[in-house]
Amino acid sequence: MPTHMRFRRRSFLGLLFLFSLSTSALYFIYSAPGIVNEYLFMVQARGIQIRENVRNIGVQVIEQVVRGGYSISITDYPYVNVSDTEVQPTPFLPEDFTYLPSQECPEKLPSMKGRLEVNMSEIALEEVERWLLKADPTLGPGGLWKPHDCIPRWKVAILVPFRNRHEHLPILFRHLIPALQRQRLQFAFYVIEQAGNEPFNRAMLFNVGFKEAMKDLDWDCVVFHDVDHILENDRNYYGCGAMPRHFAVKLNKYSYMLPYQEFFGGVSGLTVEQFKRINGFPNAFWGWGGEDDDLWYRVQNAGYTVSRPPGDVGRYMSIPHHHRGEAQFLGRYTLLRRSKERQYLDGLNNLHYSPLVSRETLYTNVSVTLTRELAPVPDY
Repeated sequence: MPTHMRFRRRSFLGLLFLFSLSTSALYFIYSAPGIVNEYLFMVQARGIQIRENVRNIGVQVIEQVVRGGYSISITDYPYVNVSDTEVQPTPFLPEDFTYLPSQECPEKLPSMKGRLEVNMSEIALEEVERWLLKADPTLGPGGLWKPHDCIPRWKVAILVPFRNRHEHLPILFRHLIPALQRQRLQFAFYVIEQAGNEPFNRAMLFNVGFKEAMKDLDWDCVVFHDVDHILENDRNYYGCGAMPRHFAVKLNKYSYMLPYQEFFGGVSGLTVEQFKRINGFPNAFWGWGGEDDDLWYRVQNAGYTVSRPPGDVGRYMSIPHHHRGEAQFLGRYTLLRRSKERQYLDGLNNLHYSPLVSRETLYTNVSVTLTRELAPVPDY
């Protein structure tokens, strides 16, 4: 077939696919690169049947349309994506393995069993506190814990952005704290709660939490953790050995498939040095969406590659929401197109805030009223 006829045929198939989409789907075509795939996976996860040729061929057509409108070429960046079939490079230690309190904690302990039983039933925070303290009385205020049978390899601050999700916190702690204890990490939790009436700003909350956490301890790495993401495998190691790290690779609401290659949402982590070097998260994302894509760009702009856990290690379940979610940030697409220009103008270096800090049993609560004046960005 002549070249011009093949081109016309592909163009016709692309147009046919576009017309087959609903009006709501067309809205996403000109949005951020990952939004298209994320939308399709969410639709699939909700039980709407999408033909295989649409999912496999159509998504590629849309991605090319979207990426063509960006000044940033995502494919220019180095990227590490571990194959589902790749095996662990070294095995986990046997049950009879012993070590001394004077030795550094191993990364692959026999206590890390793998797949976890996830319990999404609601439970009172006080009940979780009693249960965890009974299991290990050394758990300190703010959820601060470190092993006593070996020297912790990493000191990890877990940052959780928060507003009106009180039923989710106990479920998160019930699963995550015992898993981190089995990983023999030193850790503490920081719940950064947004007060006031402004749209939810997840990225700015993470920046606030980072600055507050660094006042407490000389942390090695920071994990940015959504409150509704529950890990399903305790071999998903939260230490900083292979950071920047995207932990939440397979989420049940996306049918346990990665929505798009640049997806960096849910649970991610960087070393303290890396997070400072990229100037943290952007502060300008008011409402849902876009801040994780911007973080991905910042990581790549700084010359880092992203690692992910292999196989089913990076599986998470999402806690169902019983109330209306946060509003979307419609200005995110414009900001993403100029991510590289904004990186060192908006982030840790232009943030000002006045927190109210309280030390709870399982976490340090950092309450902060966010306004746009707290992170002014000069013209660029």
